[in-house]
Amino acid sequence: MRKIIINTLAIFVTISLHTHAQKRGEVPTFQWGTTGKQIDLSWAAEVGSRVEDNQSTNTFKVKDFGAQNDSNYLSTQAIQKAIDACSNAGGGKVLFEPGYYQTGALFVKKGVYLHIGAGTTLLASTDINQYPEFRSRIAGIEMVWPSAVINIIDTQHAGITGAGTIDCRGKVFWDKYWEMRKEYVQKGLRWIVDYDCKRVRGILVSGCSDITLKDFTLMRTGFWGIQILYSNHCTLHKLTVNNNIGGHGPSTDGIDIDSSTYVLIDGCDIDCNDDNICLKAGRDADGLRVNRPTEYVVVRNCIARKGAGLITCGSETSGDIRYVLGYNLRAYGTSSTLRLKSALNRGGTVEYIYMTNVVADGVQNVLAADLNWNPSYSYSELPAEYEGKEVPEHWNVMLQKVEPVEKGYPHFNHVYLANVKATNAKQFISASGWNDSLTLNDFTLYNLDVEAEKAGIVAHTKKFRLTDIKLKISDNSQIEFNKNSQLKKNIRYE
Repeated sequence: MRKIIINTLAIFVTISLHTHAQKRGEVPTFQWGTTGKQIDLSWAAEVGSRVEDNQSTNTFKVKDFGAQNDSNYLSTQAIQKAIDACSNAGGGKVLFEPGYYQTGALFVKKGVYLHIGAGTTLLASTDINQYPEFRSRIAGIEMVWPSAVINIIDTQHAGITGAGTIDCRGKVFWDKYWEMRKEYVQKGLRWIVDYDCKRVRGILVSGCSDITLKDFTLMRTGFWGIQILYSNHCTLHKLTVNNNIGGHGPSTDGIDIDSSTYVLIDGCDIDCNDDNICLKAGRDADGLRVNRPTEYVVVRNCIARKGAGLITCGSETSGDIRYVLGYNLRAYGTSSTLRLKSALNRGGTVEYIYMTNVVADGVQNVLAADLNWNPSYSYSELPAEYEGKEVPEHWNVMLQKVEPVEKGYPHFNHVYLANVKATNAKQFISASGWNDSLTLNDFTLYNLDVEAEKAGIVAHTKKFRLTDIKLKISDNSQIEFNKNSQLKKNIRYE
């Protein structure tokens, strides 16, 4: 008992420290329990942008290019002219005077830092025609999709900074989705409605390196908040994402790291309808074709509020997700503290996931791991009435079968969750493999102090370790263990 008390106290001491001063290259030391393995986190020193945002003293004011501080005036072209001029001059900052500016899609160029200062709000146009379409990746497949409100594409040394606000005014797209979903579900098309309802993302960073996003507030995004796609060495620092204003925004993830590497997420506060911070790597046959991993990601000093997962891996796992470190984190009312999800046609491996020093209150699960998540969404079947008819290109992409079928089996290995204090949880754990051959492998849960309504289940696992676990379960249930190989447990029920 003394050991548990000391370790639990250490959680609060560690989390209370002011850790935002940590710089790139600094990696604290963590305790993961007795695993018999040497854990190497040296890669965590290399994450984040390698370029600061103040390399150039050039400044370009959007008002000088015709932008108007008028919420009814569309300033897209004027702001874009300022961005282009800044890039052509070798880079610098694009500046706004305080006020409200309406805009459609903007494209940040090399060397440009779009500075949205305190007192400035960009209001996204609600007209879908203001967001030209191009080929991108959405929810795991490559297809033609509208541009985001702010796009950073195929460039380097750029970013978005400042303590202002980007209001994406996405409710018009939320309402469109909910109406379409009613119709699609009735037709057996739940699996494709998210792809047919083309909704505008908040920020897209695609094919880039050394990108910095910091200090601003992003709100009411039509679809995902921030997507980092096919990129490397990006920093997301002290961002606030709030997608739970004025309605129920579907699939409004906060931050999605999608087939990208060496990413730092630091000091962010996220309130959304779906996954708060999510790591993705492609879906099904198309994701296996692209075969690009998400790896070397650090998430630290962040808060997750409403949403589906403080840190989520999946459900798009095809290209692999690995080497993820999360620490000094808080979750308030989030569905899961750590969430791993995939499907039996998704493929890919999720491994070497480390999460520690966490305080959670009101979560649904401390740990949730599911190899067969949300079948109505995860599996694509063409209803009989559409057989033989011409369908959109992305329907055929989604309908492509993974062969051989074993290539679609996902694998979850080497997961570490340590030093967690959770109160008012619905359930401690829901961790299940699929069968005796497709198991959750080598999970270590260490020094967890949890108060929950229910204990939960651990099933179809191999080398699953629960050590120094203290549970206070209000319905007096204990963890249900079913078909686990080499299970080790040291659990104290109070």
